[in-house]
Amino acid sequence: MTSPTPAPEPVHADRTFRSAAGLVCGVLLIALTAWIGGDALFRGDGRTPWKALAGMLAAIPLIAAFTVRPAVYANAERIRIRNPFRTIVLPWSEVADVRAGYSTELTTHAGVTYQLWAVPVSLRERKRAARKASRQSQDDPYGRSSVHADVRDTAARVAAADRAAVDLRELAEGAAHRGDRPATETASVRWAYEVIAPAAVGTVLLVVLLATG
Repeated sequence: MTSPTPAPEPVHADRTFRSAAGLVCGVLLIALTAWIGGDALFRGDGRTPWKALAGMLAAIPLIAAFTVRPAVYANAERIRIRNPFRTIVLPWSEVADVRAGYSTELTTHAGVTYQLWAVPVSLRERKRAARKASRQSQDDPYGRSSVHADVRDTAARVAAADRAAVDLRELAEGAAHRGDRPATETASVRWAYEVIAPAAVGTVLLVVLLATG
């Protein structure tokens, strides 16, 4: 009699962290660049269309890299950091800490630090959250509040980057409690050639066109 096949490990859905403001600004900047460049491309004369094409080829990938591309995907097994020019995949066993200071950073046990571009730190938002927390503590110095009110106001008292750092640390700590479980992901760093290549070609083409008149 054959032994039953063990059930496969559950697949944990990714939690996604990214900047909504960055997405909106990126889409608007790309649309503006395409509109101005497209007008010069179709209505310009002489070498203007070629310069417009080279400029768009150089600018649009860079705008997308710094605004639309950054994202962090995390689940119970690993974290995947998509920065402007690199994608870093790390199992939680290699992550030492995630903290939000002047920027959000992840540090590995080997001492390597990666910035999380998708989780920008807003000092203004942090100060606003601190003022709100201070006002609430002054309104009720004994901390009397209902459970529902406390849960509802927690997000308002903490800046978005600080909340994201806490959530990521909790995922890392959860993985540490399952230390006897073998990691299914391996660490890797991949350069975003889909961004670098067109931006480099456009820049070189634009420099050549400008240099040759």
